[in-house]
Amino acid sequence: MAVVRLKPGEQKRLLAGHPWVYANEVSRIHGEFQPGDIVDVVDSRGRFVGRGFINPASQILVRLLTFEQEDVDRSFIAQRVQQAVQMRREILGDLDACRMVFGEADFLPGLIVDKFGDVLVFQTLALGMEVRKDWILESLKEVLNPRGLFERNDVPVRELEGLSLKSGFASDPFNTLVEIEEEGLRFLVDVQSGQKTGHFLDQRENRAAIARYVKGARVLDCFCHTGGFALQALRAGAEAAEGIDASELAIDLAKANAERNGVARARFTVGNVFDELRSRAKRGEKYDAIILDPPAFAKNRAALAGALRGYKEINLRAMKMLIPGGILVTCSCSQHVSEQEFFDTIAAAAHDAGVRLRLLERRGQPPDHPILVGAPETAYLKCLIFRVEK
Repeated sequence: MAVVRLKPGEQKRLLAGHPWVYANEVSRIHGEFQPGDIVDVVDSRGRFVGRGFINPASQILVRLLTFEQEDVDRSFIAQRVQQAVQMRREILGDLDACRMVFGEADFLPGLIVDKFGDVLVFQTLALGMEVRKDWILESLKEVLNPRGLFERNDVPVRELEGLSLKSGFASDPFNTLVEIEEEGLRFLVDVQSGQKTGHFLDQRENRAAIARYVKGARVLDCFCHTGGFALQALRAGAEAAEGIDASELAIDLAKANAERNGVARARFTVGNVFDELRSRAKRGEKYDAIILDPPAFAKNRAALAGALRGYKEINLRAMKMLIPGGILVTCSCSQHVSEQEFFDTIAAAAHDAGVRLRLLERRGQPPDHPILVGAPETAYLKCLIFRVEK
């Protein structure tokens, strides 16, 4: 086994729980290895720090799997998968749709597994997981016995690992339009062509949480995807709800979901949210509640400034379109935007809009997307609920 030796002092972040070793933190590597192999990481004095898989094609040279000197073999992977699934069962029960493995936070860096009914969708986003994919699939079959497995390795982050993009069945073919139950509603999930793995499971509890704020309300759901927030609002007694999304595929599914749940008061429109907010404001349209759940504006640190400008613009426009006392539900899933940066951006938008805000709830990701202490990248979802006062 090759040994990766760190520069002096670079072990501190790792010993605090962070599982990534960056290439610029390494002084030298002893021994031979193949990309994806298991290696030991030691500090500058040769003391053991952890064990993980190496990828010289990535800026993250080593992703640690364990801080113990233990074998990383088929049984190790099977045990980690079993532990991740068992935690969900203990905390959340038998949810119809749930994230079963959340990468680094489940001590399986680079592995994502989402459960939609009796179908599993997985992503191996790091080389070390890609080369152990057969072990992973065997473990998933043993623990969850899925009817079908679908691979969604079509995300650009794989290219940073030197991996190709691909998508397809990892089991016998099945109908990739899967129905799930979520907080009393039925949703269709397109595991083959939908965004990410087909459905944003991380917003499940936040979608349900708006119920107390929207009774009798006129609701605008921006970046609505397949209609989750809008339909939960109508289920909670909203007078009307309209969703906007740039994806025609998502809007088609949102309409199908509304019909599936017998919700006649839902309207869904294909459009650019920035343009739609601008044109609706010019027409003088007002709403009792507006939900902003955009995609990640900051894909990396270099994009942070532009992302904050985008968040400010959409929130400022939404605040101006709310009635006095209206509800603003605003979200960010950009891991490079801290909660404080997001909060400060919303505050700046309120100042420019000439309104005052009262924070009602500060929410985040659900327990099936746990946050690993010491690894801030795992804490990415921000959801703030405000009452907007004139």
